[in-house]
Amino acid sequence: MRRFWITATVALAVDQLTKLGALFGLDLLNRGEIDVLPPFLNFRMQWNYGINFGLMANGSDLARWGLITLALVICAWVIWWIRAERGNWKTEVAAGVLVGGALGNVVDRIAYGAVADFLNMSCCGIENPYAFNVADIAIFAGALGLVIFSGAGGSATPTGGKPARRRR
Repeated sequence: MRRFWITATVALAVDQLTKLGALFGLDLLNRGEIDVLPPFLNFRMQWNYGINFGLMANGSDLARWGLITLALVICAWVIWWIRAERGNWKTEVAAGVLVGGALGNVVDRIAYGAVADFLNMSCCGIENPYAFNVADIAIFAGALGLVIFSGAGGSATPTGGKPARRRR
C-alpha cells in the first residue's frame, strides 16, 4: 500500500500545483486563454460544475456535494479493493494515480465550487471546445491501468505475490 499512497500523493500534488500555476501564476482567471502551441496545446480557463464535458452541470449545491460524495465513495471503494488485491504493484500505482486525480477534483469542488479545467488540445482542423486538467488525465490513466493490470483472470500466486510452497 505504500506505493499506492505515494502515487496518490504525487498525483494530487502535481494536479494542484499545475492548477495553482495556471490560475494564479499565469493569471488565467483574468486572461481567459493563452495559446501555447496552437492548435495542439492551449490554456483555456473553464469552470466545470458537472462531470466530463459539463454533464450534470446545473450549478446547484446539491449536485456539487453529490459529486464530492460520489468521488469520495469511489476513492474509498478503490482503496478497499486495492488492500484486498495485494502483491500487484502495477495495480497499486494505477489506483494511486486514479485516487490522486479524483481527490484533486474534490479539492477544487470544495475550494472553488467547481473543477478548474485549463488544458485544451486540438488537431488537424478539428477544434476541441473542451478543457481538462491533470486530475482528469490521472483519473483516465489510473482507470486504464486498473483495467490492464488488475488480476484479470485471477491471480496465479494466491499468497500475496509469493510462489506457493511445494509439498513433498
